[in-house]
Amino acid sequence: MAETRHRVGVELERFAAVVTAWTGSTIAFTLASAIIVVWFASGRFFGYSNTWQLVINTGTTIVTFLMVFLIQRSQNKDSLALHLKLNELVAAIEGASNRLIDIEALDEHELAVLHEHYTKLAAMAKKDLNLKKSHSIEEAEARHKRKFRRRQ
Repeated sequence: MAETRHRVGVELERFAAVVTAWTGSTIAFTLASAIIVVWFASGRFFGYSNTWQLVINTGTTIVTFLMVFLIQRSQNKDSLALHLKLNELVAAIEGASNRLIDIEALDEHELAVLHEHYTKLAAMAKKDLNLKKSHSIEEAEARHKRKFRRRQ
């Protein structure tokens, strides 16, 4: 049973990748445009009736509904692959903060705190005349502790 589910998942993934790639092609856009033109031109023969309008509304609704899931599946896979590549880079670069590995698992508040921290690092970097100088989280924390001690 698990083997069947796995095989179905692999086939669905393959199908989603092919359909997503095809629907983003020039041929697909041209075909969709041609369908709209043919539908619009046929309106004259059908008296622009409610049934005539219902045909295009139903068709586009079904296609849109299915495409949302296919595109989301592809987006999830691409996003995961991108996160893994970034995690590998962070882990491999000496001096990079390993706290950033798997950062996408943090909640919104934790991300906001980190965003504020990196905004401060960016401001520090902009003040430097040497564009090649880098600031680390540890440097910012040490600076923060020194400031905190001075205030007390």
